[in-house]
Amino acid sequence: MQQQSAQLRWEQHTQRPLFALALAFAVAYAVPIVRPDASRSLEDLCTAVEWVVWGAFALDYLVRLALCEDRLLFVRTHWLDLGAVLLPMLQPMRLLRLVSTLLLVGQRARMASQIRLTTYIGGSVVGLLMFGSLAVLSVERDAPGGNIHTLGDAVWWSFTTMTTVGYGDHAPTTGLGRMLAVGLMLSGIALLGVVTANIAAWFISRFEKDDLEEQRQTEAIRELTEEVRALRDELAALKGTSVK
Repeated sequence: MQQQSAQLRWEQHTQRPLFALALAFAVAYAVPIVRPDASRSLEDLCTAVEWVVWGAFALDYLVRLALCEDRLLFVRTHWLDLGAVLLPMLQPMRLLRLVSTLLLVGQRARMASQIRLTTYIGGSVVGLLMFGSLAVLSVERDAPGGNIHTLGDAVWWSFTTMTTVGYGDHAPTTGLGRMLAVGLMLSGIALLGVVTANIAAWFISRFEKDDLEEQRQTEAIRELTEEVRALRDELAALKGTSVK
């Protein structure tokens, strides 16, 4: 119980710093893509920030593993965290580091009980839009025959792809860019499904509350009717006794 409490305390104390580090990671990832003419020193700084943030998430996983009571169960139930931590070590690419960091942030977000589903969906939409735009821009900007050359083109392409509209005015031409498009389309469909289900669940809960309120009012009216009937019976009995 003490080990579990220590793990929970660690997660509560590190949740906000890790989210701040994740935000710093996103900025460090975006700067070299948005500013391709950035100096070498700035690119090295951004790369260092990315690795420092990944190291912080890796350290967080190791500490949580050390604090838990059943380490084998922790590894089995947190396999996504482990895969996200090991991903940059298997192939140290910036795109993979971005994916792994987003996975780890998503895992920590789901642990936070105060984050509502709607907020999580909104954050997922913004994160996917940012991730898709930056990733496709970094892949397609210098591709021969590509037509995604600016951040505006990339954001527009990501938005139309996530919503499955697909105007076709901008499209990836490389294999990796098309893989990103497939992932973005599937993610967009999933998010739209979650949004639809969330709205439907909200309406259903409202109807259920209205039904419960109507049942309570009906029950209150029935009890009041029975009390009035009982009072009438008592009054009639008292009148009959007084007449006698």
